[in-house]
Amino acid sequence: MKRIEHALEVLIFGSRWLLAPFYLGLVLGIALLLVKFVKTFVGAVSVVFSGSGGEAMLAILSLVDIALVANLLIIIIFAGYENFVSKIDTGGHEDRPSWMGHVTFSDLKLKLIGSIVAISGVELLKYFINVREASRDDMLWAIIIHLVLVFSGVMFALMDRLSGIKADNH
Repeated sequence: MKRIEHALEVLIFGSRWLLAPFYLGLVLGIALLLVKFVKTFVGAVSVVFSGSGGEAMLAILSLVDIALVANLLIIIIFAGYENFVSKIDTGGHEDRPSWMGHVTFSDLKLKLIGSIVAISGVELLKYFINVREASRDDMLWAIIIHLVLVFSGVMFALMDRLSGIKADNH
């Protein structure tokens, strides 16, 4: 019976490698975002030179949006892989991010919601810059969604802090 238990535990532990293709897919997703970024950048060049100031800011904010999503994917890939699959051996590479290897699942949740709130904030800013073309309902929904995301982020941080205090007392 002990051999069966050990074999089951080895299988369950090894199953973490089933996550590796997900992280590889996210890396490929960043490559797709790069294509989108280049297309948006090329479009932004003409807008900056021929459009209004508001149109130029909207084009640049679109670039910021794509960069924030790519950054979010990097955080998810590095932290998720290291937390759930295996440590990433960078061989002491000088460019290894200082946070790499130190982001816990709780930290990952907070970084995720923080990034989502930042992306939502950029989208809301686009509405404010383009206020004349935005419908009142669309703008209201954008504000409501942003506030819900901010509230969710605050609640995540509060729950994380309370669980940390509780863990310190035990």
